Amino acid sequence: MWRAVILIFVGKLVGLDSLAQVKKQFTVEKNELCNKVELCLKAKTGNCFIRPSQNNELLNIYSNQDLEEYSHSFSNEIKDKTCIVKLALDQESERGVGRKISYHVFGGGERPNEKFWKVYLTEDLPYSLDLDYGLGNANIDLAGLSVSKLKINTGSADVNVSYSTGEKNKVDMDTFFIKVDMGSLTARQLNLTRSKYLLADVGFGNMLLDFSDKPTMGHKIKGSVGAGNLIIYLPANEVPVVVRISDSWLCSVHLSHSLKKIGDNTFANAAYSKHAKDALTFDLDVSMGKIVFKEH
Repeated sequence: MWRAVILIFVGKLVGLDSLAQVKKQFTVEKNELCNKVELCLKAKTGNCFIRPSQNNELLNIYSNQDLEEYSHSFSNEIKDKTCIVKLALDQESERGVGRKISYHVFGGGERPNEKFWKVYLTEDLPYSLDLDYGLGNANIDLAGLSVSKLKINTGSADVNVSYSTGEKNKVDMDTFFIKVDMGSLTARQLNLTRSKYLLADVGFGNMLLDFSDKPTMGHKIKGSVGAGNLIIYLPANEVPVVVRISDSWLCSVHLSHSLKKIGDNTFANAAYSKHAKDALTFDLDVSMGKIVFKEH
């Protein structure tokens, strides 16, 4: 009996120790002089999560590692009623990065130990987000946030963008810019971004853009594909869609059945006309890669 009690007590201590490993690393308090936030976040390695928070603090970052385990630079200033926050995180040494690349390319028996940062943003103020990821994974949940501008750049990281609760962006987004080098990026529920312009740049990696839900407004999508792959999910046939593609003999383009040729390198569905409202307009350029359109 005493042995059982001791085991239970030790188990609780282990559980508490495990919970204690996640610690707050950075905080930016709300300031009455600030009415919007510019956040520039760079993470060279590791896993990064971005989530909305009901707290009024502008930024809260938690991690399962201590400050002395990684290098970083952090600055925070207020200029013209804008809180400008810059944070760069470097989790591992060059040796650690090399090990991760080796695992990613050649495989191996033991996966490198993953560290993470959990980033929480308030729902109270609008953000301009500039996010840069090197290696690892990033999950960006924008549901309920106010994002006026969004820029995402990924080197070899795998990035997922979504609106988990189905709550759309609280403000109009000026531009949604996404760039993939050798990694991958999946952006779902793009109808909830309230972004008039979406700019997509694919190098050697993969990108998926999900427009399958009915848009609340028209979107203009301009994309460039080098040697990578771009997959686009289209909404139901009643949503007007027009596609203009500049291609080469080295590339591959697969159009969905609803898209019919209406001009030189121009395709549209039956719902599209020159005066159509809330149309999806694609202007794409591809050299050696692949573009695939899929139906809802």
